[in-house]
Amino acid sequence: MKLWAGRFSKEADKTTNDFNSSIAVDSRMYAQDIEGSIAHATMLAACGIIGDEDAKLIVEGLEGIKAEIESGQLQIDPGAEDIHTFIEAALTERIGDAGKRLHTARSRNDQVAVDIRLYLREECLTLKEQLKGLIEVLQKKAEEYKGAVMPGYTHLQRAQPITFAYHLLAYIEMFERDLGRLTDAQKRMNVSPLGAGALAGSGYPIDKGMTAAALGFDSFAKNTLDAVSDRDFCMELASCLSIIMVHLSRFSEEIILWTSWEFKFVELDDAFSTGSSIMPQKKNPDIAELVRGKSGRVFGDLMTLLTLMKGLPLAYNKDMQEDKEAIFDAFDTVNLCLQAFTPMLATMKALPENMRKAAAGGFINATDCADYLVGKGLPFRDAYKATGQLVALCIEKGTTLEELPLAQYQKVCELFDQGVYEFIRLEACVKRRGL
Repeated sequence: MKLWAGRFSKEADKTTNDFNSSIAVDSRMYAQDIEGSIAHATMLAACGIIGDEDAKLIVEGLEGIKAEIESGQLQIDPGAEDIHTFIEAALTERIGDAGKRLHTARSRNDQVAVDIRLYLREECLTLKEQLKGLIEVLQKKAEEYKGAVMPGYTHLQRAQPITFAYHLLAYIEMFERDLGRLTDAQKRMNVSPLGAGALAGSGYPIDKGMTAAALGFDSFAKNTLDAVSDRDFCMELASCLSIIMVHLSRFSEEIILWTSWEFKFVELDDAFSTGSSIMPQKKNPDIAELVRGKSGRVFGDLMTLLTLMKGLPLAYNKDMQEDKEAIFDAFDTVNLCLQAFTPMLATMKALPENMRKAAAGGFINATDCADYLVGKGLPFRDAYKATGQLVALCIEKGTTLEELPLAQYQKVCELFDQGVYEFIRLEACVKRRGL
């Protein structure tokens, strides 16, 4: 039985039913739908809109339905139009006319709006725990490798010496910003739309503050048109998720580079790598590559939501049924990536000797060499030029700044003395910058 069947004289075509149905996507919100309905029925009774006995039957019936779905005793009907229709039909079948009173002063428009907010609020909490777990792993790795000197890069060219720990700490900053963005988005999302009805509220003396408080919302929506047509929170969360995937993708790209023979800065555990079907020597960073690839999927979910909403007039339109598949997929994908990425990182081993060797070969202490002359009173531009001449000389002779004889230094600038060697030592460069 369709909730909207009264207006129509004939059954909808099967194609219409199948195309219109959202049960395959929104069935995951059964617990939130029941939670919202319990709060609504309790409020209706408190306001004298339905009887206390009816409200009691509704609440008990809904709690029973939830318990049976979770135990597997009650299977969600894939032929139902949506999860709201399924639960209301199951309730009415169990408790009779009292179940038909549940939808008083409510529309599916504000019902689905409250369901998705409740669902995504829980998803945010789960995702934040995942991010905290990743940050904890990064902190442990940074502590483990705080003495490992490596080249820092710009333009993917060796630039200045840093530590592997400091490089990892940069990602902690990124993921902590991600946590902050999710928290901010949660605050804006945590507003109850229940009581907005289809678009213009309700003529019944309902208490929207009561349902908002019962469901853990900070407040209720002031404008009913906006309450049922707002999906800003979906777009904002999809944006947060996309930025998380940018960070995971950048990190994955570096791990892919670092595990290659050209770098060989880190090695992944065998449990988080795969081989080749034809090349027995291969050890592929597939998890990192898949995380990098799945970023495009989440970006696509964001674009779906932006495109979905950009041309919709107020208030609710059926287009908005497409919101759930996109935002659910975005959360599912990010959670899946973090579940694979975090243990991969936890078991990853750095190869400090290779990092140190790479750092020694790229003249990445050249800036410090120039700074040494500045400390002797030479203007920076003159010091920069003198150091550039020294680098060119090292390249010509196939040596490094650390190995170049002092006499060669002094031919370029007489201010150089024996102290330059300690000053440009990589570990000294790193320590001077507090890295």
